[in-house]
Amino acid sequence: MFTPESRLSLRDSLIAAARADPRISGAALTGSASVGREDRWSDIDLALAVATDRDQVLTDWTDRMYRDHGAIHHLDLSVFRVFLLPDTLQVDIAFWPEREFGATGPKFRTLFGEAKTLPRIPPPAAESLIGWAWLYALHARASIARNRVWQAEYMISGARDQVLALACLRHEVPAVQGRGMDDLPAEVVAPFTNALVRTTSVAELRRAFGLVVDLLLAEVTHVDQPLCDRLSAPLREMVSAPRP
Repeated sequence: MFTPESRLSLRDSLIAAARADPRISGAALTGSASVGREDRWSDIDLALAVATDRDQVLTDWTDRMYRDHGAIHHLDLSVFRVFLLPDTLQVDIAFWPEREFGATGPKFRTLFGEAKTLPRIPPPAAESLIGWAWLYALHARASIARNRVWQAEYMISGARDQVLALACLRHEVPAVQGRGMDDLPAEVVAPFTNALVRTTSVAELRRAFGLVVDLLLAEVTHVDQPLCDRLSAPLREMVSAPRP
């Protein structure tokens, strides 16, 4: 298991390597370290501004992570390359084209170079979350009817997560990747505990599904009451669909 000290040592080494690489014109801390909220479990988050030869920089830095720091695997996420180290430390490095190097959210602290002024990434739209929720609900109904119990669990959980994201929007906490769910008021999040799927029996799936639909409609009332009125009957029908 990595320690805060070993994490800091590696981060300092990567920043020094970025300063020494003439193809990199800037670097920034992102994530919790950029706002002084690092804890025992935080990973390393770096953003690099790549002036030239981005593909070669990506290749060279990937080789560095495997050769010098023992990376055992990596995952590509858009401009990010996410590395897993043997001590379970996660290292996220963003390789931004120089013209796109800058803050798109609150967690960005420039270490060197010039950060561009960029538009902030907005939170998800409530209407989109509502749409994903009823789409998951449709597939939950079909999965239960087909006795596809694991698919049903996936769809019910997906719908529930969209509803939790709606609650996060309403309470002005982060609404992506579950980041704000633990910051919701206890009385808001408590009913979602009962909406967890506890077993893969059809009866249990139907029970959890019904609660998720109730929670969805309750959240939609805070966004758009006429839309809630239009959604109510179809969603109730999904829950009460006859058994196969």
